[in-house]
Amino acid sequence: MTKRLDLRVDFAFKSLFGTHGNESILAAFLNASLRFPDEKKIHKVQLLDPHFNKENQEDKRSILDVHAQLEDGSRVNIEIQLNNKHDMEKRTLYYWSKMYSSQMKEGMDYGELCKTITINIVNFRYLSHITDYHSTFQLYEREQKVLLTDMLEIHFMELPKLLIKWRNKEVDPREDQLVRWLLLLEASEDEEITHVLEEIAMQEDQVLKKAMDEWERVSQDPEVLLAYEARRKALLDEKSALKRAEKLGEQKGKQIGEEIGEKKGEKKGIIKVALSMIQKGLDSQTIAEFTGLTQEEIDKLRHQ
Repeated sequence: MTKRLDLRVDFAFKSLFGTHGNESILAAFLNASLRFPDEKKIHKVQLLDPHFNKENQEDKRSILDVHAQLEDGSRVNIEIQLNNKHDMEKRTLYYWSKMYSSQMKEGMDYGELCKTITINIVNFRYLSHITDYHSTFQLYEREQKVLLTDMLEIHFMELPKLLIKWRNKEVDPREDQLVRWLLLLEASEDEEITHVLEEIAMQEDQVLKKAMDEWERVSQDPEVLLAYEARRKALLDEKSALKRAEKLGEQKGKQIGEEIGEKKGEKKGIIKVALSMIQKGLDSQTIAEFTGLTQEEIDKLRHQ
């Protein structure tokens, strides 16, 4: 069997889900992801330009993986991330805001703005305090848990958590269509998953069969393969750079930890070191381990 593209690589994902002619595949994935009731199922999606206007330096990186519009006008962006850059919440809010504000045209009323949804598929554990692989965030009042508006919706789908549930037989792609589509992203590395999905595709899911046939086709396209390998190499280089940065951070943390030892018992000295660690970009957990400060104390220092 032909070695298929790794769909966790954003280029390959877009080749399958974000290419004209494959809108039915994208619609099936979105119906599974957004859990719409039958009467609100998506039948058509329109792929939109993935580029935003380059108004500033940050916008140079504002190229969405899959940007689409639903029948009711809602905007959706799907991003897939192999590497943890530790900035996902800020990144997704930035992209959400760009999508939401880009709808506004001269003479439009605010009431004409449509719901905007971002879906983040990540190949690492990100939300450590949440056990489920699929998390959905909206704007709620803190105490009463009342929804302010449904115009904002942010999804995180963590593939490592799903794989654990799959291996423990806690999820079944035959019963859950989202499980089905997310496992497809892992299928290039797992023959068992591929076999199960092929059975489902042949027996009951024509759209999944179309997706797997298209996946097979693009995996043999020389031009696609050339671009895919270039992108995969870039992601591997990025991963190596992130590891080097983390190692440097650990070395700096150790050095700062020694400074703390010399100033043990001196609250002002500890706070000074904590501020230095914050300025150097170390995370709160590392700062807490080396200083003994609580999360609340560190948060206050960050907002001084």
